[in-house]
Amino acid sequence: MAITERRKLGRSELEVSPISFGGNVFGWTIDENTSFEILDNFVAAGGNFIDTADVYSKWAPGNQGGESETILGKWLKQRGNRHQVAIATKVGSDMGVKGKGLSRKHIQQAVEDSLQRLQTDYIDLYQSHIDDENTLLEETLETYGELIRQGKIRVIGASNYSGSRLLQALEISHQNNYPRYESLQPRYNLYDRDGYEGDLQQIAQEYEIGVISYSSIASGFLSGKYRSEKDLSISARGSSIKKYLNPRGFTILEALDGVAKSYNATPTQISLAWLIANPSITAPIVSATNLEQLNDIIQAANLKLDGDAINLLNEASS
Repeated sequence: MAITERRKLGRSELEVSPISFGGNVFGWTIDENTSFEILDNFVAAGGNFIDTADVYSKWAPGNQGGESETILGKWLKQRGNRHQVAIATKVGSDMGVKGKGLSRKHIQQAVEDSLQRLQTDYIDLYQSHIDDENTLLEETLETYGELIRQGKIRVIGASNYSGSRLLQALEISHQNNYPRYESLQPRYNLYDRDGYEGDLQQIAQEYEIGVISYSSIASGFLSGKYRSEKDLSISARGSSIKKYLNPRGFTILEALDGVAKSYNATPTQISLAWLIANPSITAPIVSATNLEQLNDIIQAANLKLDGDAINLLNEASS
């Protein structure tokens, strides 16, 4: 079943699929050929929203950052479909010799580097990857305004911001007629709820900010594949999953198993459907390393959970 729904991102003109594909895997856990195959199938199934960052995947041995954008850029060029997809990338993380942060100088250089790697002349959603408290919010937002006027970026977003800093940025944008953050990218899933459910969720709803959550299936834990420490060795992400192997984590898996059975679905699909059903979430970001995982993800976009299922999952994860 194809993804047909489109959701407005914040108050912007961007209309995106209710699932965003996470490009952190490109050039890390999947090579260029597999990345192309996954992207082709994601778009063929109706997905149009792809999220990456300049720093992806600097952490992998032999990488320096920019690998994900480079693969995505080659795919866009070869397929000639730039206007059919919304590309989101980020700036601000440590790029080694190329620097970090959200100063005018760094953003101006970083955006040119990203445009070159992506082989495009504009970025649909340009996000502040990490809050930079050493740079005035005014400087960052004014720089984004210049880039929008130049046609290099369309919309801006914030990732990993606290509620107070996001609110401050919104007020500065309003006072100075700068562009405002139309999206927020927080860590949020059925297990990791505290960081978002509070002031961030309230601000997002009050100011009509689109939310594109990352770590949507908790590094794979919510897929149900990892139920003991011996299972951790099956993935490159195994070490980041160990923290979920506790009584609360197992209670959540049990609830996911039950709901998945009643919907003839998988735990991954139920986890994503729970996020999609949240009125404050525009599109959870999720990645896949093979077509089987991708098909699992795509099915979630059309899965509508009823109130009882949502309540059961909320209770198990509270």
